Amino acid sequence: MPPARPEDAGSAGSAGSSEPPAATASAAHSPRLHAMLHGRVAPTLLRLAWPNLLMMLAQSGAALMETWFISRLGGHALAGAALVTPVLMLMQNMSQGAMGGGISAAVARALGAGRRDEADRLVLHAVALNAALGLACALMLASFGERLYRAMGAHGPVLDAALAYSDVLAGGLALMWIMNALASAVRGTGNMVVPGLVICGGAVLLVPLSPCLIFGPGPLPALGIAGAAWAMVGYYAAGAAILLWYCASGRNPARLRPGALQWAPARSILAVGGLATVNPLLTNGLIAATTALVGAYAGTAALAGYGTAARLEYLVIPVCFGIGAPLVALVGANIGAGQQARALRIALTGGAMAFAIAEAIGLAAALWPHAWLGLFDDDPAMLQAGAAYLRTVGPLYGFFGLGFTLYFASQGAGRLKWPLLAGFVRLAVAAGAGWLALRLGGSLAAFFAASALAMFLYGAIVLAAVASGSWFGPDARRYHGGHRLPGPRPP
Repeated sequence: MPPARPEDAGSAGSAGSSEPPAATASAAHSPRLHAMLHGRVAPTLLRLAWPNLLMMLAQSGAALMETWFISRLGGHALAGAALVTPVLMLMQNMSQGAMGGGISAAVARALGAGRRDEADRLVLHAVALNAALGLACALMLASFGERLYRAMGAHGPVLDAALAYSDVLAGGLALMWIMNALASAVRGTGNMVVPGLVICGGAVLLVPLSPCLIFGPGPLPALGIAGAAWAMVGYYAAGAAILLWYCASGRNPARLRPGALQWAPARSILAVGGLATVNPLLTNGLIAATTALVGAYAGTAALAGYGTAARLEYLVIPVCFGIGAPLVALVGANIGAGQQARALRIALTGGAMAFAIAEAIGLAAALWPHAWLGLFDDDPAMLQAGAAYLRTVGPLYGFFGLGFTLYFASQGAGRLKWPLLAGFVRLAVAAGAGWLALRLGGSLAAFFAASALAMFLYGAIVLAAVASGSWFGPDARRYHGGHRLPGPRPP
């Protein structure tokens, strides 16, 4: 193996130990792992990030196209799909970003420490855990979906459309969870290309498949809005099958092999992934709460403006995931190899990249708000409210990108306390102080200022915690699969 660069030797030395012999041997036989442990930080991170960014762009583009196809069925179909979309996005975020991060982190730490057999066992347990969670979510959606959509205001044809779409998707949720489990296991090895190709390929195939099933050209029956859901289920099934073959064939360094299920590998995934499921709940809860507040106190036009402007945040999230998914693997592998200082440097480099991109998006939106808002409506009152939000909150988008990306890095470290605490602080300030602003003075400007402050605090708290070395504090019990990570506990 080529000698480690001096800065990497310093990283290991700062942890109080050198790279474990098993990790050295493993890296010698895996160029990808060697790059994760010893490659130049910024180029390695960029090389791993681009497939994820491409994947997220493909998914977002396919979702927009599907929405356009559904809109051809009429307003009732579009409204019904809009009710189901937040539920589907929550499932996607939980299976890919939360549990997926726990899977990637566990696999990366095992490989970084040279424990190949443990990495193999983790893939099996990842599939089993996500399959069980997917089935549970499917049963809940099938059992309580109608009550949920009625509570969201659906009735008549809108409710019928929502149920037609939701019932088919519920049948495929387990496939989505399994696909994301396998993709996350592959990402944990540092391979971002294979999951990116599979998911991008599926998203591209959705574009012609969805209208064929919706409208039924030629001899094909027209399935209506249910056809869009069947296209999604077909995408999940194909993606899961390809990734299952890839992991079982031995092409992935962490191989899917049959075996008995045990608690220790499941615990190492759930310790991060289970806790991380709180984050998408906080993110979606924040948007739901603030949207409800604006609708209750400021009227329909302000609600439309705020909702349209705040939707821009969903464009920042894919950027954060594109950079954050590699951070899970890179940070996890380096901590597994005892290279704590390098792991911290990787996290801060990724956070800086995400800050720069998200800040550029936010500043552009603040300077030219109508370029975004005008894509959806031209009502003057809506444009005024949306522009006021973007001019106030847009310049702080960099802090959201920073905090959200360091949340992924913290998954790799297995230390989620501060990112989740920062999420609670953001929710409390944006919803709590925002409610006071609307309740006492009815001021949208004050409400938007509270949202901006909450976004700043979110990023600043996570950055301060990570940069201070809280991952490696004296009270950190850094275990993985029953194994204490290399190196003595710091004084």
